[in-house]
Amino acid sequence: MTAFLTSLVFVVLAEMGDKTQLLAMAFATRYKWQTVMWGVFVATIFNHLFAVVVGSYLTAFIPMSYIQIAAAISFIIFGLWTIRGDELDGEDKVSNRSPFWTVAIAFFIAEMGDKTQLATVALAAQFNTIIPVWLGTTTGMMIADGIGIIIGIVLGKRIPERAVKWFAAIIFILFGLFGLYEYLPSQYLTPGTITGGLVTLVILMYLVSRMSGTQDKLPQKTTQEE
Repeated sequence: MTAFLTSLVFVVLAEMGDKTQLLAMAFATRYKWQTVMWGVFVATIFNHLFAVVVGSYLTAFIPMSYIQIAAAISFIIFGLWTIRGDELDGEDKVSNRSPFWTVAIAFFIAEMGDKTQLATVALAAQFNTIIPVWLGTTTGMMIADGIGIIIGIVLGKRIPERAVKWFAAIIFILFGLFGLYEYLPSQYLTPGTITGGLVTLVILMYLVSRMSGTQDKLPQKTTQEE
């Protein structure tokens, strides 16, 4: 019981203001809160189980810096994807699964190398147990991210849809940029590469935004032709 409660409290405190809590808030402005909660739950279960069982051996096969860099790049991709938008308005069965997997995959990647995953490994080693720590950290994540989801629901109701989309996209992209800045080797972080990367990103955001605008107009043209 001590291992469970310690893990729960530790993760709740660690998650306050962390990127995964902010991600929960951003996703809650786009998708149903039930979808976000289930996505977070499934991602956390597998990620923290992975952490307590094999997380401590991961760096023997794949350098953690590589995983963190890949996670940072994936956040930029998620940001661009959010700007582009997706076709979820049909509410058919296939598209209803899309938001769930989007949330689950994003959270799983976000937790790779994050402090809560590393804390899960440390707690499992400290208490020399797996199940109580696994359940405690998972419960703590659900509590902390549940708070983020509630905030996201409130924001989603008060902010126009276009602003919500850009809010979520900017959060994803900023996480990606901070991650790259933190984990890329210093020899790659020259003023030239940083400037070039930022300019390229701005151009991509502009082009993707234009693509999104074109898609929004297509249904209107089809209706007029009919």
